[in-house]
Amino acid sequence: MKRYLIIVVVLLTALANNANAQKVGAKTNLLYWASTTPNAGVEFALGERWTAELTGGYNPWTFNKEENTKLKHWSVSPEVRYWFCESFNGHFIGINANYSQFNIGGMPIPNAFINLNTNAPKGERFKEARMDGWAVGAGITYGYQFLISPRWNLELTAGLGWWYSKYDRFESRKCGRFEQSIYKHAIGPTSIGISFIYLIK
Repeated sequence: MKRYLIIVVVLLTALANNANAQKVGAKTNLLYWASTTPNAGVEFALGERWTAELTGGYNPWTFNKEENTKLKHWSVSPEVRYWFCESFNGHFIGINANYSQFNIGGMPIPNAFINLNTNAPKGERFKEARMDGWAVGAGITYGYQFLISPRWNLELTAGLGWWYSKYDRFESRKCGRFEQSIYKHAIGPTSIGISFIYLIK
């Protein structure tokens, strides 16, 4: 899987070097920060109405060692966007991909997914167990960017698509007992954000 991530980064870098437009934006997602996850991304114009971006986040925290409450994960998400007016301005649609590795337990995370095929217990919640594994997904994004100043934009995004995940389930307590290995196919959010963008050039 790491090999595929390297390929994606190399392709996006090559596209950036060959871009015929001059706009490049650095961004960060405020909703991701609200979940205590530092994150950053870069988006660059491929033409008048096309952009590509690569974003990522990393959360290393254990919030309560005694109860083993944690939201540890890292994720990366490339996306290609088509803009209805011009790049970095107004409405856009996009196609995104996602990869994440996680070790999460004891967290009251709401279930926003429709399971298509799974061997997980019904009503499974991160609050009741610790999940250690990975997930990959792809979806369609809709968003809008507001021009705040010549250098700053505000972006609202939401995406929906397919996920496949595989993880081991443990008791949520520290050194909890292994319960089972789980796989899931699901439909749900692939992106959501309120982001600030700084236009570098």
